[in-house]
Amino acid sequence: MKLLIIGFVSGIISGMGIGGGTILIPSLVFFTSLNQQESQGINLIVFIPVAIVALAIHFKDKNIEFGYAKWIIVGGIIGSIAGSILAIRIEPGSLRKYFGVFLFFIGAYELFKSNKA
Repeated sequence: MKLLIIGFVSGIISGMGIGGGTILIPSLVFFTSLNQQESQGINLIVFIPVAIVALAIHFKDKNIEFGYAKWIIVGGIIGSIAGSILAIRIEPGSLRKYFGVFLFFIGAYELFKSNKA
């Protein structure tokens, strides 16, 4: 049941475009016996169907600017290869700490950024 709830919450966050991994990865590390690398791997598999559904909805609503997307996709592919190689070479405890620091800085940025809406 807890995995269903974790998946539901991360799916909502993913559908909003925020990134369900910010919920899914820490939840899997804290509430299951999975280590950081295993949780990140599961996040990547879970991301595929969630992203397809979210993409279809955003495409239907014309929320995609393809001129920007193509360059981000190229950079994302290159970055994902480098990040995957790096992640499997880092000790799980250290990777968990790095991920936590990353989430802290993203949260602090979101908390203190000026509203430009």
